[in-house]
Amino acid sequence: MTTTYILRDLSEPIRNSSGLDYRKELNEAQHEAATAIDGSLLIIAGAGTGKTRTLVYRVAHMIDQGIDPRSILLLTFTRRSAEEMIRRASLLIDGRCNQIAGGTFHSFANLVLRVHGRHVNLASSFTIMDRPDSEDIIQHIRADMGLNTKEKRFPRKQTVAEILSMTLNKKIPLNELLELEYPHLVEVNFELGEIQRRYTDYKRTKSLIDYDDLLTKLRDLLADHAEIRSRLSDTYRYIMVDEYQDTNHLQAEIVRLLAATHDNVAVVGDDAQSIYSFRGANFRNIMDFPKHFPGTRIIKLEENYRSTQPILNVTNEIISRAKEGYEKRLFTRKSVGTRPKLVQAGSEQMQSQFVCQKVLELREQGVPLWDIAVLFRSSFHSFDLEIELARHNIPFVKRGGFQFMEAAHVKDLLAHLRIIANPQDAVSWNRVLMLHEGIGPGASQKVIKWLLEGGNAVERLRSYDAKGKIAQGLRTLAQVLEEAAKAELPSEQAQYLMQYYLPILKQHYPDDHPKRLRDMEHFQGMTERYRSLERLLSDMALEPPNDSIGGVLAVDPDEGPLILSTIHSAKGLEFHSVFIIWALEGRFPSLYNTNSQEDLEEERRLLYVAATRAKQNLFISYPTRVFDKTLRMVLSQPSQFIDGMSSRMLEPVALVPEGSYWNWES
Repeated sequence: MTTTYILRDLSEPIRNSSGLDYRKELNEAQHEAATAIDGSLLIIAGAGTGKTRTLVYRVAHMIDQGIDPRSILLLTFTRRSAEEMIRRASLLIDGRCNQIAGGTFHSFANLVLRVHGRHVNLASSFTIMDRPDSEDIIQHIRADMGLNTKEKRFPRKQTVAEILSMTLNKKIPLNELLELEYPHLVEVNFELGEIQRRYTDYKRTKSLIDYDDLLTKLRDLLADHAEIRSRLSDTYRYIMVDEYQDTNHLQAEIVRLLAATHDNVAVVGDDAQSIYSFRGANFRNIMDFPKHFPGTRIIKLEENYRSTQPILNVTNEIISRAKEGYEKRLFTRKSVGTRPKLVQAGSEQMQSQFVCQKVLELREQGVPLWDIAVLFRSSFHSFDLEIELARHNIPFVKRGGFQFMEAAHVKDLLAHLRIIANPQDAVSWNRVLMLHEGIGPGASQKVIKWLLEGGNAVERLRSYDAKGKIAQGLRTLAQVLEEAAKAELPSEQAQYLMQYYLPILKQHYPDDHPKRLRDMEHFQGMTERYRSLERLLSDMALEPPNDSIGGVLAVDPDEGPLILSTIHSAKGLEFHSVFIIWALEGRFPSLYNTNSQEDLEEERRLLYVAATRAKQNLFISYPTRVFDKTLRMVLSQPSQFIDGMSSRMLEPVALVPEGSYWNWES
């Protein structure tokens, strides 16, 4: 059968054309949130309550009511989230949804600054740096200031980068931040201030910006240029923000500025899942939203579609003890289910053995390994368990560790591409030059200084005064960069550079270059979806992929792996069965987070997030007889967040050898 197509003018939206029965598709609270279009709206979406579904239907309903999709701005924390919501909304009604402006704060800032950046002294050809790039620049500045000597102790480049980032994200002066969070570094306040100044100047002169700059420059643009602020506010008449509890000070301020000509701002989030303060997220943003937008309508999503009621009883109790938050109580129609268990283990080894034993039992019952997760507060909490899993031949993957785009070989290839896009990128030049035998940090900086003095940097590379292998290597590099730049597509450029880089890869990584080559091939495949090198580099900086392909291929494809994950990395996921290990006072909460009430409350929310990942089974365990070297005492009590919880909610059990007797009260 042949389909006949007609042309329809999208500028003339069809009202209520979808025929969707929103009331039938959504529960009462979801329907209220999806159909409340005008004015400021705060949707408190408890874990597993259908937040994404509600947002998808809200988008569909707005367009169904005749709102121009181009006037809708959807801000999320990953590009994939925005794309998925828009895709699902399109399936509900039609392709008009694809005209919505959706993406992350950083990607939106990138788009706006490419057009209006000149108003904040930013060239449109700027290069976006990632954190390791920033750290490398800071390292060079430290060296120039003589702060990298063994005789004078000074914070590592990673710590300095973190401090400088925090001053912006938390909008705190450097000296105040040091006093609050880094008191042991107050004595180097002057030196850190000088690094901050030089780092800022370096970026400005080289057309480089980091993640923080994207937000600060956008904020400055909106705050200082009324005409542009009004224009953007009039363009985006309806603003939606997902995961609002994870926004930092800058992001919340940007939202308020974008709403300058209206108050049509709908934010979705859960104060009980605010766990990213270490990234600059501000718990106060979601709590104070009604203050910033007077007349805010608050709608709570409380019906849970993930967990059984016994699990929700525990999670409700955990969060009910919080000092501050929006009152809510999750419920479900899944009343049948087993009580979560509080498992006392005599030692860390016993805890590991219990997890392995129970995982194998669940697998025998038909629960796939990939639907079972072991969650922990800190990465090192799983080390013993990893050994025990290996002994039992249980395949697993661990999340929350090394990132794909942080791999040295991937960054090497990216550096070549970045030079093609921006020949003034001194950071990338340094990385590329340091790959050549005979070129160290000093020689690299000398070459870079000469290259950037004027003219075409790549062309100047050919005539640099060097001898022997170094001269030949630099001429070859210049030729490779020139030829790669002629290719039309990023995939062709990457392929050309990979051929050049392969001998370097084998030389620098003789032991594992085959695995690294698979990563390179994986990256090559990723470039094929792009037609613009600038877009590729922007996406790689703003939305880097997480996993090394080598780690993925190491898993037996016939048996999905057990999931080991930090709680932070598990947020947003769900599993049939969840184990939370090391729920031991002194470890969870951490000893380091018990002096501050704010930190302690975030630890509570962290446990809440972990527990709400479970659909059917929840096990919370803690080892006893753990000697703490700092306190010089034995830790043996369960976390204060669950200690004293009624046994009707959380069933206490102890691990004992089969056939022995145990008295819980003893």
